[in-house]
Amino acid sequence: MADDSTTSRGGGGDLPTVMVTNDDGIDAPGLRALVHVLVSSNRFHVLVCAPDSEKSAVSHSITWRNAISAKQVDMSGATAFAVSGTPADCTSLGVSKALFPSVPDLVISGINKGSNCGYHIIYSGTVAGAREAFFNEVPSVSLSYDWVGGRSNVNDFTLAAEASLPIICAVLADIKKKTYPRNCFVNVDFPTDVVNNKGYRLTKQGKSIVRMGWTQVTSEAEGGKMLSTMEMETSASLDSETDSSSTKHQNLLFKREVRGSQVEEGETDYCSLQEGYITVTPLGVLSPADIDSRDYFKQWLPGVAKCFSSAL
Repeated sequence: MADDSTTSRGGGGDLPTVMVTNDDGIDAPGLRALVHVLVSSNRFHVLVCAPDSEKSAVSHSITWRNAISAKQVDMSGATAFAVSGTPADCTSLGVSKALFPSVPDLVISGINKGSNCGYHIIYSGTVAGAREAFFNEVPSVSLSYDWVGGRSNVNDFTLAAEASLPIICAVLADIKKKTYPRNCFVNVDFPTDVVNNKGYRLTKQGKSIVRMGWTQVTSEAEGGKMLSTMEMETSASLDSETDSSSTKHQNLLFKREVRGSQVEEGETDYCSLQEGYITVTPLGVLSPADIDSRDYFKQWLPGVAKCFSSAL
């Protein structure tokens, strides 16, 4: 257990305690920039519990059958551990009082390299890190930066971190006043041109998604790195010409590739982000179908047994 002088919730003395996690890994520039800004502000007691390697797009997977390791690492101004598990594992461990002697006041997951909007929220390990805190009744925020190759650079993570401070401070102020809602967590996305953002906009989760397909390749090295936006970071070509004689008695190899996209219009998270806003999207964890679908199945379900019987 990491050394701390108190075992109460927070544990940062007069300062609120925030715990940072992510899915890009503990050495990712987004997490490092966020921790640096948090520490430099002198407003927070900072803990870090993040994956020891990249875990992008692992969604809310958890480690169940095996033990996970936690190794303390040097991170100026923060108490930090690199964990061999998923983002959800890291959050769960970090708020459990098994690793740190106190429960943080707020969990912050990010800053992710790539936006997390629309249906992609389901794939996101970054959002899962915040969602796991919500499961454990700890307020949480997930942060993502809309990285675009050729336009973005690592300094943008610092700009995004600085732009997140008002949100983080406002959340903590309401937590202290016991007025912050406990029935949701918040997902925040920063636009590519973050320094010229149009301000904060409250949005709803849209239905945007990048349509993926598969192509057969001849080696595991083919293809570019996939961001959590489901876009390729590089334009590395995928060779779909495979020598069937070389794979006849071997494992077949396939890589994902982008086939198209679906974008929902209106003041949704993705559209507002592309307009240059910092999007603030409250999220829950339930997945009820829309009312039209429920009405359909209300009529459909009574006939299921009858249909089955008549088919015998």
